[in-house]
Amino acid sequence: MRFPKIFAASLLLTLSPLVCPASDELDKALHQIFDTSQLAAKSFGPARWIEQGKAYTTVEPAATAAGTREIVRYETATGKRSVLISAAALKPPGAKEPLKLDDYHWSDDAKQLLVFTNTKKVWRNNTRGDYWVLNVGNGGLKKLGGKVDPATLMFAHFSPDGTRVAYVRGNNVYVEDIRSGAIRALTTNGSSTLINGTSDWVYEEELALRDCIRWSPDGRRIAYWQFDTTGVQQFTLLDNTSELYPKTTLIPYPKSGTANSAVRVGVVSATGGATKWMNVPGDPRQNYLFRMDWADNSNELVVGQLNRLQNHLSIYLATAATGQAKVFFEDKDAAWVDVRVGSAFDWVDSGRRMLWLSERDGWRHAWLAPKSGGDPQLLTNSKADVQSVSCIDPGGKSIYYTASPENATQNYLYRSDRDVRVTPAGQPGTHNYNVSPDCQWAFHTFSSAGRVPVTDLISLPDHKAVRVLEDNSALRVNAATLMAAPMEFLQVRLDDGTVLDASLIRPPDFDPAKKYPLIVHVYGEPASTTVVDRWTGRNDYFHRALAADGYLVASFDNRGTPAPKGRDWRKSVYGSVGELSSKDQAEAVRKLAAQRTYVDATRIGVWGWSGGGTNTLNLMFRSPDLYKVGVAVAPVPDQRLYDTIYQERYMGLPNSNEDGYRRGSAINFAAGLKGKLLIVHGSGDDNVHFQGTERLVNKLVELGKPFDFMEYPNRSHAISEGKGTSLHVYQLIARYFEDHLPRGGR
Repeated sequence: MRFPKIFAASLLLTLSPLVCPASDELDKALHQIFDTSQLAAKSFGPARWIEQGKAYTTVEPAATAAGTREIVRYETATGKRSVLISAAALKPPGAKEPLKLDDYHWSDDAKQLLVFTNTKKVWRNNTRGDYWVLNVGNGGLKKLGGKVDPATLMFAHFSPDGTRVAYVRGNNVYVEDIRSGAIRALTTNGSSTLINGTSDWVYEEELALRDCIRWSPDGRRIAYWQFDTTGVQQFTLLDNTSELYPKTTLIPYPKSGTANSAVRVGVVSATGGATKWMNVPGDPRQNYLFRMDWADNSNELVVGQLNRLQNHLSIYLATAATGQAKVFFEDKDAAWVDVRVGSAFDWVDSGRRMLWLSERDGWRHAWLAPKSGGDPQLLTNSKADVQSVSCIDPGGKSIYYTASPENATQNYLYRSDRDVRVTPAGQPGTHNYNVSPDCQWAFHTFSSAGRVPVTDLISLPDHKAVRVLEDNSALRVNAATLMAAPMEFLQVRLDDGTVLDASLIRPPDFDPAKKYPLIVHVYGEPASTTVVDRWTGRNDYFHRALAADGYLVASFDNRGTPAPKGRDWRKSVYGSVGELSSKDQAEAVRKLAAQRTYVDATRIGVWGWSGGGTNTLNLMFRSPDLYKVGVAVAPVPDQRLYDTIYQERYMGLPNSNEDGYRRGSAINFAAGLKGKLLIVHGSGDDNVHFQGTERLVNKLVELGKPFDFMEYPNRSHAISEGKGTSLHVYQLIARYFEDHLPRGGR
């Protein structure tokens, strides 16, 4: 096909800046970051506490055969090591190699091991694969599922007595007898639109709900979720590259204001039969069942429900035999109720009270809610947000939890009954804990923005280091050059008195008498923060490489980001996502430039990914005289195009907040663009659809606005699929700034 000459010329002019190479030193650093494993942090594990904390197991390279791994047991107190499962024990009959250990789980009596291998990705995580059961006593190794296609089983769990395994295959729930191999289908109606035992797309993405089956404690029944996606409009992903002709994938994807799946919870006998559905009130398409489990007994279920607006939470106690359900705890908020997704119900006092995190008094505190109903009791009472619950004392009178009352960029361990910090002073940064069931020990990982992650075993409550489990010594050496420029943490006060946390990286050869260009890394939405005092990996490496190339690199956490600064800080953004962040971010940059004379206010750029890509658009469109260059990766230009659970949580329903959606959507401010803008998106993005970027492209073309654009064919939201992709993306971003935001001090 021949194109008009004028079009060919404009295409050439548009693409030419994208092919200029980055500087040699920057390109060398990018290759080290994205094309080697030299800067990959090692983690300890996967480790499992056993015997209530008296011992633990982990996976280590086998001494007998290169490239294989074995499961070893350590006595916690003494460090005595023994090989529990050798690599040879994981070799199936007739196989040349042992099974690859992607994950593993012990039966309650630790006499059998469930091995997850040959895993495949389902949207975000590798949740589909093959499961094998190893009998530790006799060495028998058996594959589950019968004669089925490889990598088709999901979420396998031992029964409490270890005689059976429940799993999901093809949207149906099965139970398999380990000894006989007999398989019984507990559901048979699973289809492309009726999902049993796992979740639909939006529940997985926004509520972290994937594994949707639960054994009763006595092993007689299984509770499970069912999703009916009929009526949910389908989004089509188009793959133009894999085959000779285009291939399509249809995803039931509820966009803001449209129909959700109808979701319910039922209980079925582990030997088969009819399902008893729980009578949780409310329209199943206008409420979310975000959590479910057995109520610390085999007769009752606990079901967590959120209304469509997510500002009213109800916890129901349901009788498994009859389905009758009644509320025993409620939580409400004028904006949205904060739910810690992906966690379980925790019980104390022999199952009589539920531990719950709530912002009802202005802080995210721990409360004890009686299962019999009535007012909850406050357990933590400091002016601080509980970040996570690390362990519940077996007696139920105290908890270990993480918080950071004085510095929202960090994280430390506290104990509720003593109201004191357990993490020792003199270790500023982020501390994470995997505490043993008896609350006597913990795998403790400590890092900061300038300190590689180190994991050690500690005793509690004295926090005494027992032994180092992973010190990342090789990473410390390999990252030394990149980390030469330290990260400074600072605060910026806005005109209305609001204080934003910020970070700043300066070039290693920084001269305060000169002025330097500033690149701002932005996210700015309620899902994440960017100003954190911990080792963050590749993004941090990338920013330090940019600093070494002659740039200042900064980040700001605006109001509405999930920093531990209290309920009002987080909920201030309700109904105005995109609008408030744009104001805070732009004012923060102006304040920084006024305070730090080495910031060149004529050379300011911004970049971000996902919500950060969205805010990059907002800043380029709304503050065009401030931001001269922007790179927006996988943005959401129009909030109406994103999913129900996320967008409606923070913005309400489109039909009741039409003006808020308009003001919050960057596409409506595209006429303001003056600077150089690069938009990057993967055409196979199932999360933030390429559709939004295409609409923005049309709008910019309509407005006559010049811009640059890069599509990565058939890549997902991460734009990481395919050899060399990640390196290519970051090379693209880096050279775009080099070409349009001159580097170095002046």
